[in-house]
Amino acid sequence: MQIKTLIHSSTIPFQNPNFKKHPQPSILLKNPPIHLLLSPKVPTKLNILTPRNHLYGLKANLSSQSQELFDTDNEIEGENDSETSSILDEEGIEVDMNREGLENQSLWSQIKEIVLFTGPATGLWLCGPLMSLIDTVVIGQGSYIELAALGPATVLCDYTSYAFMFLSIATSNMVATYLARRDKNQVQHQISILLFVGMTCGLLMLLFTRFFGSWALTAFSGPKNAQILPAANTYVQIRGLAWPAVLVGWVAQSASLGMKDSWGPLKALVVSSVVNGVGDVVLCSFLGYGIAGAAWATMVSQVIAAYMMIEALNKKGYNAFSISVPTRDEILTVIGLAAPVFVTMISKVAFYSLMIYFATSMGTHSVAAHQVMLQIMGMCTVLGEPLSQTAQSFMPELIYGVNRSLEKARRLLKSLVTIGATMGLLLGTIGTFAPWLFPNIFTRDQKVIQEMYKVLLPFFMAIAVTPSIHCLEGTLLAGRDLRFLSFSMTGCFSLGAIVLMLFSRRGYGLPGCWYALVGFQWARFFLSLRRLLSPDGILFSEDLSRYKMEKLKVT
Repeated sequence: MQIKTLIHSSTIPFQNPNFKKHPQPSILLKNPPIHLLLSPKVPTKLNILTPRNHLYGLKANLSSQSQELFDTDNEIEGENDSETSSILDEEGIEVDMNREGLENQSLWSQIKEIVLFTGPATGLWLCGPLMSLIDTVVIGQGSYIELAALGPATVLCDYTSYAFMFLSIATSNMVATYLARRDKNQVQHQISILLFVGMTCGLLMLLFTRFFGSWALTAFSGPKNAQILPAANTYVQIRGLAWPAVLVGWVAQSASLGMKDSWGPLKALVVSSVVNGVGDVVLCSFLGYGIAGAAWATMVSQVIAAYMMIEALNKKGYNAFSISVPTRDEILTVIGLAAPVFVTMISKVAFYSLMIYFATSMGTHSVAAHQVMLQIMGMCTVLGEPLSQTAQSFMPELIYGVNRSLEKARRLLKSLVTIGATMGLLLGTIGTFAPWLFPNIFTRDQKVIQEMYKVLLPFFMAIAVTPSIHCLEGTLLAGRDLRFLSFSMTGCFSLGAIVLMLFSRRGYGLPGCWYALVGFQWARFFLSLRRLLSPDGILFSEDLSRYKMEKLKVT
């Protein structure tokens, strides 16, 4: 909050020497009562008229209020230090000046700032698929059996990691929320307990890979693919050594993102991608280690990325090597954030799995066309994911922060949705034109190409709305509206599954599957938008109970 000390022209000027005998009122100007800071009805710039008669009148009441004022000082003094700078005016009265943040910028400036954040964040989402692609390209130059083994091996190593996506969401959400409250001690504490959770989950996954990796690969691949199991198991066992580093690195990366820093994690992943690429070429192509060499290169690159992310967090003044065992209430708080995220991801994965299941029953050409279109959509979806992270990093300050402003939060959401709609149209257009104009890039089979043409319209409709969905659902996560998010996603999945079943039985073919996806996506969009625009929604309600309930659990 910015506080200006103005002198009305009709008042007695401050040059009166008696004024210096009563310096106590400057406390009122330096630290206003906490209800002024939290009240949304108080404007950001508060003009306080302080004629000398008023200052003299304050002396009589100062003794009875001093304890309350000093208690208030102790509560908020540490919070203000991190975000404000103090200057002295002409009369020696200290005035607090807030630095301008994203919430105070114009619409165009907000869009520019969001793009500067989401640009590097997009690279974070692309580095993972890029590492797997590098492994595939290098291994593909050698044994076809090892190339086939990469399929189930990367599923077990990469796809199972999505089950721990709750660590990223919980970390960025908690860090951003406590930074908004200007509570650095709680930020450090949350990082410490989440590092413990990440390390524990990583060790459990290492043990699972060591003792049950071969069993999982056999169950996934089936008895007909027994010849690829030894190579696949070699890859999984080596990659499994990096599980603790991977999940700890996720926590450190998400903490930096919660602090609105996307460049630090991006630098770490760029370095690790280069190490992975060079290691693959040297170990596989020159030294002939094959799939084992690719696994070692990827494992080492993941450990390097985790270390660099931890170091980047340490440079921000936090101890990323500090690990704390969470209490029972703190574990419940993490689960309270993790469960809706888990339900959301499982619902999406289950719906896409159902689409593949029904497409498979339509014949080889249909499932081939579906695979091509689904891969293109997956790449376009990844490019929109950083908008959700942007909402989770910037929204908590406006919803729960000391200088909270729901009006500015709504304006920020408008900027996000504007970017999301623009990106959706752009990605939808590019993604649709690629298989339409250049289908031979993906396949030369004309029957497969004809099946691809049949789904171009629903394909465009599904992609166009996806980035906007990320904006809305990211805002719901930032506002801790988790119960609604999980229930709405479950409802969308249930209705979408019924529609898929009906379309499949009535013989609508592959277009029926994709129109069901359109319904699934647009239902998520409208439900989230309606919730955020509701008078009881997090962007209109003055109720802070979501934060208070979470804080009670933690403390």
